[in-house]
Amino acid sequence: MNDTHTVVLVEGASDLSAVEALAGRRGLDLAAEGISLVAMGGASNIATYIRRFGPSGHGLRLAGLCDAGEEGDFRRAVERAGLGAAVSRSGLEALGFFVCVADLEDELIRALGTDAVEQVVDAGGELGSFRTLQKQPAWRGSSTHEQLRRFMGAGSGRKIRYSGMLVEALDLDRVPRPLDLLLAYLLGSRSR
Repeated sequence: MNDTHTVVLVEGASDLSAVEALAGRRGLDLAAEGISLVAMGGASNIATYIRRFGPSGHGLRLAGLCDAGEEGDFRRAVERAGLGAAVSRSGLEALGFFVCVADLEDELIRALGTDAVEQVVDAGGELGSFRTLQKQPAWRGSSTHEQLRRFMGAGSGRKIRYSGMLVEALDLDRVPRPLDLLLAYLLGSRSR
């Protein structure tokens, strides 16, 4: 971490893969810019990582990405660490922490549309497996969007595998808001 000045805390490896893919598509070399991505192994670990890398630890600039369900954990950890008042989502964003509606997979599926996501799944060789899930009684009445979210979370390593592929399939003018804001925040760190 010698050349690192900013650490981006993400919940897991799938989030890390998506951020890396988007940075690459935008021509941003995170390591060269002094930005390190850290997958925390779950949002409940946020306080530990803020202590390690934030003001009371390495003193690095922090940013992050989380799911809506973990927003409260992030908010409390940010405030307790003295990074600033994050009493609202906009307060978190001002401090560099961005929240995905539902989760990152939900954001990416909405941005791409279900037809495009199915094409990515087909390119990944798993369209047959997805069709099998769609036929299961528990999922028959669900929307294709809900089925795709379930499919992404159901297979071992599937979220990790597809998050980067979904970002690669995005039109850059349709990047989900939390990812777009995170990258803009990181690009803004160049001048700091």
